[in-house]
Amino acid sequence: MLKRLSLVLLLLFALSLTQSVMAQEDPYADVDPTGQKVVFWHQHSGAREEELLKIVANFNETNEYGITVEAINQGSYNDIYNRITTNLASGGADLPQLTVAYGNQAATYWLNGGLIDMNLLVNSPKWGLSAEEIADFFPAFYNADVFPQFGGVRLGFPPNRSMEVMYYNADWLAELKAAGAISFDGPPTTPEQFREAACAATANRFSGATSDVAPIGYQLSTDASRFASWTFAFGGDIYDPEANQYTLNSEGAIAAVTFLKGLFEAGCAGEIFERFGDQTNFANGVTLFTVGSSSGLPFYRSAVESGAKFNWSVDAIPHTTPEPVQNLYGASVSIPRTTPEGELAAWLFVKYYTQASVQAEWALASNYFPVRASSAESLSDYFESDPTYRTAFNLLPFTKAEPSVPGYDPVREEISRVLTSIITFSDTREVSEILSELNEFANAELADASLPLN
Repeated sequence: MLKRLSLVLLLLFALSLTQSVMAQEDPYADVDPTGQKVVFWHQHSGAREEELLKIVANFNETNEYGITVEAINQGSYNDIYNRITTNLASGGADLPQLTVAYGNQAATYWLNGGLIDMNLLVNSPKWGLSAEEIADFFPAFYNADVFPQFGGVRLGFPPNRSMEVMYYNADWLAELKAAGAISFDGPPTTPEQFREAACAATANRFSGATSDVAPIGYQLSTDASRFASWTFAFGGDIYDPEANQYTLNSEGAIAAVTFLKGLFEAGCAGEIFERFGDQTNFANGVTLFTVGSSSGLPFYRSAVESGAKFNWSVDAIPHTTPEPVQNLYGASVSIPRTTPEGELAAWLFVKYYTQASVQAEWALASNYFPVRASSAESLSDYFESDPTYRTAFNLLPFTKAEPSVPGYDPVREEISRVLTSIITFSDTREVSEILSELNEFANAELADASLPLN
């Protein structure tokens, strides 16, 4: 009898220990999200906001826990970032339950105790994703929000992504080839071909142009993402994750900026003097190439249809590497540290938002890429009706992301300023010297940003 009692006690102890370990591994196992309200701060407007509100309304009507999501536009990404960092600096008492955030912004929030590790929810046996569901996400998308420098925590989850692509006027290129002004067919695939076509376009006006503006081969936005995109295309990188240091003066970066500077010196590239000025000039047939986000496809289409009405498409940014290296970017959604109930409720919405069927609808409305491979099955008709989107989609295997590190926002601003100074020749030093100085600034910012806000 005593042995049997001892065995029962041992089993009860083992069960208690197992439950304790499980609770430790899954702190949300016993959390009840019933009736929770989730405030979701986002930046979407126009048609994208309309579709997001439809997704939210459907979730609110169908979720079994009576969770209510309220999606609120809080302005731009920077507006949201400023609101959250200000809130964190004063104690973090008024955070939303869900927010959009770029990786570098999420890193700052984490350093200041403002986010949860979403691995706890993604991997939860009760609330998380199955192995089959995880396998359905594009690996580059799924892994982008995991931060090795913070021990592998997951600070966000991807609802969408876009990439930098080269927009080109196919009819103008065909005219240049027919006239013997360029030596290749189709879009350029190397920097040398890009320069050849850009200079030829500057000297040979497109027959279908609808503007009196002088023709130009390429208009460069000095945004930091262009800097990164061209650096990637030249086989370089702008950040070393193992050393946790910027590499803005890498060989690839120097080669890329030197190439761009050469285009300006030859008169084959120009600045952009107003917002979307490159898109406008492209649509009017006076700019041959632009580089920008794939999410701009519907805006380019509309502009061309009301402009010069020519055949156009997108392709990889011309590269020196064997395969393209496309700059993939986009904000994820992060869960601020509030209450276990609010955090779980926010995750359940994120889980719904990233379902394959919902992703397909979101992709159609937003022109972002869906994050799940099976969503493509629902987009076959869209691929057929919009070959440019399909072309961009097919470049997804060749993607690379900009650094997700704290303090990237001021670094981006400095990159833009420095790149402008180079192409306008206001800084006449060697490119390598300029970029080395930029790199020192960036790493100093990284060190400062890695300290708590308060």
